[in-house]
Parts: sequence; C-alpha cells; structure tokens
Amino acid sequence: MNTRRKLIFSFGSAAVAAPLTALAQNADKVWRVGFLYNGSHQSAIDTGRYPAFLEGLRQLGYVDGKNIVIDAKFTNTNDQLMALSAEILKGKPDLVVSSGVTGTHALLSMKTNTPIVIVVAFDAVREGLATSLSRPSGSVTGLSALLDEIFVKHIELLKLAVPKLSRIAVLSLPGDPDHLAVLKALEASARQQGIQINRVDVDVKAGFEPAFLNMANKQINAMIVQGSAYFVQHFREIAALAVKNKIASTYSGREYPEVGGLMSYGPNFSDNYRRAASYVDKILKGAKSGDLPMEQPTHFYLTINRKTAQALGISLSQELLLRADKVIE
Repeated sequence: MNTRRKLIFSFGSAAVAAPLTALAQNADKVWRVGFLYNGSHQSAIDTGRYPAFLEGLRQLGYVDGKNIVIDAKFTNTNDQLMALSAEILKGKPDLVVSSGVTGTHALLSMKTNTPIVIVVAFDAVREGLATSLSRPSGSVTGLSALLDEIFVKHIELLKLAVPKLSRIAVLSLPGDPDHLAVLKALEASARQQGIQINRVDVDVKAGFEPAFLNMANKQINAMIVQGSAYFVQHFREIAALAVKNKIASTYSGREYPEVGGLMSYGPNFSDNYRRAASYVDKILKGAKSGDLPMEQPTHFYLTINRKTAQALGISLSQELLLRADKVIE
C-alpha cells in the first residue's frame, strides 16, 4: 500500500471510528431532563399527563433512574415557577420539558440556552415562544394546541345541547393574555350568532363560589371553561358547581366530563405528553430545538357525559351524540 493510499485509509478509518465512539459514549450516558409542571403532582397523575410522558419515554428506550434522570417539579401556584425554574436549571439538565406557557416564560427569563420542549401552547408565535411553527428558531419547540380556534367550536356544541341558548359565560383568570385572546375570538364568533358572551373572572383567593353566584345573578345557563392549569386542578369542584347551578359546561380537555362536567372538545392532552417524549429523544440525539417544527393537533375529541346531561335536564340531540367520540353513561 503506497503512502497516499495509507493516508486515505487512515482518514477514512478515523471518520468511521469517531461517530462509532461517540455513539458508544452516548449509549452509556445518563441523560438529565428537567420537567416543570404548572399544577400539583396529584393533578398531573390524576389526568394521566405525567404517566403518559413517562410511558412515551419508555417506548423510546428511556427509563427514569437507569439511562435518564428526570428532575420533576410541580407547583400549585405561578408564584413558585421562577424559583423552580432556577432550581431545575441549577442541575444543568440536557433539556427541560415544560407543561405550559407560563412555566416556559419563567425558564426563558433565566437567560438559558437549554433546549425547552413545551407540551401545551395556545399560540406559540403570539406568545413569543417561536418565530414560526415550522421553524421555531429559538430554544423552544414542542406542541401547539390551537386553543383559540377550538374554543370557538364550543359555542356550536353548546347551542346543540341548549337550543334556546342566548348567553354564555366564559370562566377566565384575570390578566391571562391567552384568556383575553380566546375571549376576543369567542366574542367575534358569538356576535355573528346572536349570542352574548359574559366574561366571568375567578379570583384565586376567593375561589369559585363568587364566580358561580355571578352567573346565577345573570341567569346564565351555559359556560365555557378556559384552558388553565389552575382550572385543571379544580375540575371536580367546577363540574359539581356547574351541575348544582344547572349550567351546561364545556372544556377542551376530556378529563372534565370524566369528573362530571357536561362536555369537552379538544386535543388529547395526555397524548401531547406522550408525543413530547419524541422531542426529548430527538434533542438528546443531537437535533437543535429551533430546527424542530412545532406539532399541531390532527384530531379533536368530543366527549359527553350523558349522566350529567340528565342531571341538568338536558335532552341530548341525536346529532350531538353521533358527533361524540365518547359518551359517558
């Protein structure tokens, strides 16, 4: 073998050996992933969201405590998100999975370059988390839920459940920018249908009773519950108060009718958590978060609780029942 051929063989062998060595090193590596959930640990378990994330990882070969360590933080209040974000980043994770927008902004405020996978975004571009859904460009990628568009559909569903519907209350949190955006979309759609939208804010310190008293005074008999980690933690209370006050209610998450609410229409949020695991896998294998397109839901599920309908004195139309993906008897 002449000198030139020896050099070519030597460089070629090195080129093959280098990635093989890197793969071997990565195979032995224990990855560190932060998980920031804006809600209690119990609500993350009860809704199936955290278990779905862990299952998604297992399906891709990641087992917590074996080849991956998950530093999971849960909180009942937004006030703790900054401190928990700092705590997670102090552990130098390879990436962080964030349940929603508020937690993601808390992480970004730390001026970190750590990749972030958001599980549920209302509108990632409007919220300043991505340049575009096809190419986020920054450190954030993940899943967008299209909730602005989804909640408009709830007006149609409530009209099918309550044909003489004229007023709808929209349960909201004051100052939440996503809730304000959804309200504008709802008001524009409702105006065309001759329906009045009534914004009903929930004071976290006062609880839900004053909000339902407000609805009773206005003789409102239908309600849309906005997307919120706080509302998810109190689904059972909201559903019970809705039935007590004879209010037909709907939400985007299928967990709501499962605990006694009337209806839900939206993506499968547990599936979002399962799919978030694929982003984790791609980033750990070398992909840049800013290059990974943000996914949008491809199927929306309508779930109806027939028992709740009966308690409210609602006779569900055949048209509405035929649309349902699931009817809870």
